[in-house]
Amino acid sequence: MQARYRIAALIFWSSPLWILLTVLLSVLYGVKSIDIWTVRDALFQFDEGNVNHQIIMHSRLPRAIGAILIGAFLAISGALMQGMTRNDLASPSIMGVTDGSAFAITLCMVWMPASSSLEMIGYSFAGSVLSIVIVFGLASLLPGGFSPVSMAIVGTIIGTFLSSISAAIASYFQVSQNISFWYNARLHQLDPELIQLSLPFAVIGISLAVGLSRSVTILSLGEEVAVGLGQRTKWIKFGAVVSVVLLTGTSVALAGKIGFVGLIIPHIARLLTGMDYRLIIPCSGILGGVFLALCDVLARFLNHPYEMPVGVVTALFGVPFFFYLIRKKGGGNHA
Repeated sequence: MQARYRIAALIFWSSPLWILLTVLLSVLYGVKSIDIWTVRDALFQFDEGNVNHQIIMHSRLPRAIGAILIGAFLAISGALMQGMTRNDLASPSIMGVTDGSAFAITLCMVWMPASSSLEMIGYSFAGSVLSIVIVFGLASLLPGGFSPVSMAIVGTIIGTFLSSISAAIASYFQVSQNISFWYNARLHQLDPELIQLSLPFAVIGISLAVGLSRSVTILSLGEEVAVGLGQRTKWIKFGAVVSVVLLTGTSVALAGKIGFVGLIIPHIARLLTGMDYRLIIPCSGILGGVFLALCDVLARFLNHPYEMPVGVVTALFGVPFFFYLIRKKGGGNHA
């Protein structure tokens, strides 16, 4: 156990260094490479007439910060979902939560195109709630519906259905090009003002996740054990769902659908730190942010000089990992 705490402490204390290096890589490299001295000048002696300075301050730096935040949000959401449901396959993308958010944003863009950025975030939250209600509602109606594989299947079906309906609506109303941003997750189109608007919701979601971490650890041992230890499981689950909705809805509103971050990273954090969600949740946030930002850097070079959607890169890691979980663990409970 002491070794696990030492590893967690190492991750926490070294995180500023890893985050700084990741941001630096993201700012330096792309279709156009920029040297580190230009980055220094842009940060401390910004010149509006310098194109490189404009690229750094208005494109690459917000993109790097946004990628780290979104990766952290999705990873923490995945950790909460896996702990709450005791399901190794649970994640915002597998359970259809991100598709629900994107579906709501599609409806918003078609019927309420003048909506403000804050309203878009709100609709994204509503879509997350919708998909969670549908997935858990259908699972409750099926024999063995709450088993890990069944939940993953139901979530994938609902996610695919909502995604297909969104595509049909976008095509019919001829807004497919606008909607494609939320389905291809191109981080270079991140809106810095939207990042600022989303921060209060993210802070609430992360604070709630951290506050519930001890209870989620007990819940991950089984509901009967949690009840026996005096835990109010319904309120714990409700709080965890609220946190997932806030964090996933915010990430989709910022950059669209990005899969597998919430599936892969919590498993890595659990492998490094053990079963204590007081360590898993913050470690997932750190590792998830760095992972997505590095995937974004990699996406710039896989099809150089063109950029590949970051979701394609995360899928290159996520799909094999998903099949590994099914084969090795049967998607079973991690506790």
